[in-house]
Amino acid sequence: MNDKMKKAAFIAMAFMLAFAGKAAAEDLTVADALKEVKVNGFASAGYNYSFNGPQSRDIKMRPFNNKDNSFGVELAQLVFHKDASEAESTGFWLDLNFGYTVPAAIHSTGYTPSGDFDIKQAYVSYVAPVGNGVKLDAGKFITEMGLEVIEGYADWGMNYSRSLLFYNTIPYTHTGVRGTYAVNDKVTLIGMITNGWDNVTDNNSGKTVCGHVMYAPDKDTMIDAKYTAGPEQADNYNMRHVFNLNASRNLTDKLTVKADYVYGFEKDAAISGDRGDASWTGSAGSGGTGNANWTGVAGYLRYALSDKAAFNVRAEIFKDSDGARTGTKQKLYEVTATPEYTVSKNMVVRAEYRHDMSSQKVFDKKEPNTSKRQDTVGLNAVYHF
Repeated sequence: MNDKMKKAAFIAMAFMLAFAGKAAAEDLTVADALKEVKVNGFASAGYNYSFNGPQSRDIKMRPFNNKDNSFGVELAQLVFHKDASEAESTGFWLDLNFGYTVPAAIHSTGYTPSGDFDIKQAYVSYVAPVGNGVKLDAGKFITEMGLEVIEGYADWGMNYSRSLLFYNTIPYTHTGVRGTYAVNDKVTLIGMITNGWDNVTDNNSGKTVCGHVMYAPDKDTMIDAKYTAGPEQADNYNMRHVFNLNASRNLTDKLTVKADYVYGFEKDAAISGDRGDASWTGSAGSGGTGNANWTGVAGYLRYALSDKAAFNVRAEIFKDSDGARTGTKQKLYEVTATPEYTVSKNMVVRAEYRHDMSSQKVFDKKEPNTSKRQDTVGLNAVYHF
């Protein structure tokens, strides 16, 4: 057993011992205490191929499934959790992730260097007896921002690859405190105070805040408005602001549409090229700092062909006006088609074709050539329980 596996086992054991301690304090057996703990799992493996034939073997703008002509174990996950829902109830959540792409891509800066192992989430929960009950979470948890998700047993998204907006415009995780309050069956409010974007320990003396309003006017419609703001650069207070709006609608029993819009702004960010305005410092053709903004929109369509088969399509545009998010001033476009088939209640397989385009030559081909376009295909299988 390597060090990373030992660390994962140690963390899981620590949570189990905590519940054993609870059992002793309440004169329960360990088995009784552990009955409250749920265990879930997820595994994802796949193959990806780029028609660019990049000598670097890199599929650009794709941190998760990012290697050309290669099979990969992208993620193996174990989840231990005890849900807290009633007033004055307590619980916890622990995600242990191992794999060769996802854990390293989402790894937060802090105590442990990036690698094949990651604690995606680790938090404790308490439901305060206020109104309908305020659920408080303290620890590390996934972000409220964005429409798409980090794949795992609870959700693996409509497409095999993730969107440009998911990779480039929002954080993955936060460490801090989060409060959730259901006003009624239509409106839910969520607020967070955290160290920042993907930080286990803060890189400055400021804190990041996030607000999320969920509105479900009927059983087939969901609208989410989200906003986050805080200093994310090391040792300064240059603010980063991101507004995000998501919407989904079940048009029929078979057809679902979704939309994702994001706008971000950051003061004195690292940008690319000659801006030619007063906010930018740097020389022509080189990087510098300046006020940066980025924006994008993505649309999704899912059609259920049968109880087992479905067809998913995504199209999006992302404008990195100053190169602050990708390192290059560019407009990016992509269209992705993902047919899927449910083999059993626990297993899903899916194929994918994706076409990416940029206003700049950012995609690898056979060296020393680069291209404004990238076409890829992929095959993915996931198992969950």
